[in-house]
Amino acid sequence: MKLEPKLIDVAVPANPDGAVLVLHGGAQRREAMAVSPTQLSVLRMVPIARRIARRDRRRLAVFRLLNSARGWDTRHTPLHDATWALAQIADRLGDGIPSCLVGHSLGGRAALLSAGRPGVRGVVALAPWVYPDDLPSGLSDQRVLILHGSADRIASPTRSAAVARALSRRVPVEHVVVEGGRHAMLRHGRRFVVPAADFAVEVLLG
Repeated sequence: MKLEPKLIDVAVPANPDGAVLVLHGGAQRREAMAVSPTQLSVLRMVPIARRIARRDRRRLAVFRLLNSARGWDTRHTPLHDATWALAQIADRLGDGIPSCLVGHSLGGRAALLSAGRPGVRGVVALAPWVYPDDLPSGLSDQRVLILHGSADRIASPTRSAAVARALSRRVPVEHVVVEGGRHAMLRHGRRFVVPAADFAVEVLLG
């Protein structure tokens, strides 16, 4: 059976001024394993998407993406799914709709690597699982926020800091270390969720 990504509406007003795409993480479990909507990596992004939607339901469209498969391999990655989702949003809302991507872990990596896509105005990467050379092409005037817990033992805070430094030579980047924060963002959760929502809204609505 072919695995397919799924775009989930969180809030979609009639004529939004911007769109937010929320991307989950999740490690690979076995070959071509489907994403479950009830897995923890998916569920932890639900309150973030809802918080963003509550900020302005008349002007912001908010979507969550369910990836086609868990993890990140050489054949198909969350980056492909994010590209697909952005195209779906453009088809529904118009090519000119500005967007902001908010992703956690591997979703944060996909968000960062999608920063140069047409229409993307900003990226929030929460505890992103990255390599130091994960730098997107096509950057112009995008803004980036990277939030990473100092106690993260799954995704390296050092590597995300290296990405932040490299990106800051090309676009405005805010890099915030959440002291004591871990990968799941449960400890000090508001210090991840609130800035992520504020940044997404500011980027798109001012």
